[in-house]
Amino acid sequence: MTARDWARDFDHLDPTFVEDPYAVYESLRGHCPVAHTDQYGGVHVLTRWADIDEVVHDPARFSSRRTIVNAVPTSHPGLPLPPLNFDPPIHTELRRAMLPFFNPHNTARWAPEIEAICTRRLDALAGRNTCDGASDYAQAVPSEITAIMLGVDAAEGDRFRHWIHDLIEVGPGDVDLLRRTTRAMTDYLADLLEQTRSARADRPGTTVDPGRNIVEFLLDVAGNDDRFDDTAIVNTLFLVLIAGIDTTWSAIGFALEHLGRNPDDRRRLVAEPGLVPTATEEFLRAYAPVSMARVAEIDTEVAGCPVRAGEWVLMAFPAANRDPAAFERADEVLIDRAENRHATFGLGVHRCIGSNLARLEINIALARWLERFPEFRLAEGASVSYAAGQVRGPRRVPLVLG
Repeated sequence: MTARDWARDFDHLDPTFVEDPYAVYESLRGHCPVAHTDQYGGVHVLTRWADIDEVVHDPARFSSRRTIVNAVPTSHPGLPLPPLNFDPPIHTELRRAMLPFFNPHNTARWAPEIEAICTRRLDALAGRNTCDGASDYAQAVPSEITAIMLGVDAAEGDRFRHWIHDLIEVGPGDVDLLRRTTRAMTDYLADLLEQTRSARADRPGTTVDPGRNIVEFLLDVAGNDDRFDDTAIVNTLFLVLIAGIDTTWSAIGFALEHLGRNPDDRRRLVAEPGLVPTATEEFLRAYAPVSMARVAEIDTEVAGCPVRAGEWVLMAFPAANRDPAAFERADEVLIDRAENRHATFGLGVHRCIGSNLARLEINIALARWLERFPEFRLAEGASVSYAAGQVRGPRRVPLVLG
């Protein structure tokens, strides 16, 4: 089989890339930092921090109206997810309306629920010698807390996990599945919105804390901002599902994989639990799960490479985080790295609004895991499997406990 020419025929779904993207990124960064493919109507892939930083700070040339590369032409509007798929100044206003729900103070209020989820999942592993760190633990934490935030039973997290698999992993190459899953999700969220509105009408005068339920929160926002009609609320909730679950469970899974492979780092975090937040930032940098796309609005160029209007520009945040021009010892995982302004949550105005919540989930999940299982390792001879797509994270992490 002829080796793929990554510079001219890049494919983020190729099994070789999914297995080890870092080697591909390093090679490209050294000799062709802007890779390309004719697939999906044309995609340019950026691997250097400086080039990605240029794109995110120029929404006039590179729009956020489509951020997931797929076979649907960029001339189609796609499903607009506030505030992600809007450019300034509209983006700025939509984001400002949502900030109170995701600010550090409100986010911290979710800690008891996150602790309870972790405890429940860890209790279920009691007495076992092996487990899958991904499906048995990492995937459950953000799925269940998102369900609770929506005001539904935590068990709905399993439904959300299946949807995300179909939407993000399989959907980019299967437009029919993409549309079916999108419809199922929007129908579910529209029903949830109506149920929540009806419940509010049935309890006049009852005080409801919108900081504890994002559907309630958005209904309150809609009362003061006519841009948040029912369609906009449903689409915002859609974004909460896809942005808040897969990325965070991938980050937790990567952390468990790393510690299962690197006993010295595991022992140090067990001995120094106060180092967990710092280690979390390094895991986020070194194993960034997400790459985001923009659409070129005009004929332009990046790093001297021509980009035609309507083509995708894929910003590889995992590559930016390992760019030696941005980080010392960029390819090393240093769990005590002090300076760590990584791009994992994005750069510029579209930086992830839920980053405070994601950090809280990861920190609690790792701390509770290490308390319960100070001794664990990756199963000998077992392989870790990863999701393909713009969110690359472990889907199978076989661990030996104790």
